[in-house]
Amino acid sequence: MTTTSQGQAGRVCTALASAGLIRLITEIDDNGPIPARELTRIFPDLTRHQIRHAIEQAHTLGLASIRSGAGLGLTDAGLQLADLYDSTARWARTHNYPRATCGGFITRVQAVLQLLAPVQGPFAAPPAEAVDDLARIQEALDRWINFHWSDDEPAGALNDLPEAA
Repeated sequence: MTTTSQGQAGRVCTALASAGLIRLITEIDDNGPIPARELTRIFPDLTRHQIRHAIEQAHTLGLASIRSGAGLGLTDAGLQLADLYDSTARWARTHNYPRATCGGFITRVQAVLQLLAPVQGPFAAPPAEAVDDLARIQEALDRWINFHWSDDEPAGALNDLPEAA
């Protein structure tokens, strides 16, 4: 990381790996802004509390905003994060990470973000032949963090996040 500490980077990776946030960001990226009244229909398996938590997290991190007449849409940071999510999932599928069969898009994104966090999680190290490709994902994540947050902003924003659902 060039402008964020390893601790902040780890907290950013943890926040960005929230399943609700991943689902919200990718849903809006795939289908456009979501009217507030449609959220429970789009995410029928989530409670209102879980949906509210994901929305609050997206707002706090500057990833989504309410667009007049259109609903909840992505900011530039949110659009770029959606691209980063796609890249991480594509890398994970290509390299069968964390394993050949896993829970899908969200699990793969979470596994890669956990792998990229300075503090390693329970997932195994990537295959040796995948390290160079993973370095490109790490660089993209670093650029995203550095572009969208100043030195102290990630820590402050992450402190303001609502408690996990």
